[in-house]
This record gives sequence, C-alpha cells and structure tokens, in this order.
Amino acid sequence: QVQLVESGGGLVQSGGSLRLSCTASGRSFSRYVMGWFRQAPGKEREFVASISRRSSTYYSDFVKGRFTIFRDNATAMVYLQMNSLKPEDTALYYCAAGHPSTDSDAKDYVYWGQGTQVTVSS
Repeated sequence: QVQLVESGGGLVQSGGSLRLSCTASGRSFSRYVMGWFRQAPGKEREFVASISRRSSTYYSDFVKGRFTIFRDNATAMVYLQMNSLKPEDTALYYCAAGHPSTDSDAKDYVYWGQGTQVTVSS
C-alpha cells in the first residue's frame, strides 16, 4: 500500500516556474514507477511525465524541455520541476504510482494522490 500526497501548486504568471512535490508513504516506494498526470476542467486526465525505479524518464510532447521529473528513493519523494509555464498548463496535477506496461496510461497506475492545483495566468 502506498499513500501519495502532492504539494507545491499555486498561482504563477506565464513564463514562471513551480516545483511540485509528492510524498509517498509505504515501504516499497523505490519499486514503483512514479508518474505525474494532470486534468484541466472539462478535459480528460492526461499524462505529463514518468520516472522508473532507476530514474529513466519519459515526457509528454507538450512538456518536453520545460518540465523535469526526478525522484529521491531515500526520502520517498518525487518531484516535477516546471519551467516556462503557460496558461494551458493550468490543471490539477496528480502524482501516481504503479507498474505500468505503458507509462502514459493512467489505468496502469494503482495509487493516486488527491492532486495539487496549478494555475498559470497570462
């Protein structure tokens, strides 16, 4: 069992930066692939980034070069550094853990946090 709690969201101007954090409880954190997803009002939840147990990363095309995912297995934390934010990045951001066969498929993740809101003003 893994419990996930996100933090670090907020209101930022276009072009600004935020760092999201996800704290995991449970013994097996290092065994999981960790992912970040987001959901904007009226839209489907979409994949943002993932990181494997050994820190191989995978990004959606719309965040490549702007966002960085990284993890610290010793402290059971995963982070999403978001730079050059755009108004279209506004969404509720979720942290997820699982053993996905496809990193970008939300259905493959077992554990989810409650989300942290990111709002980017133009």
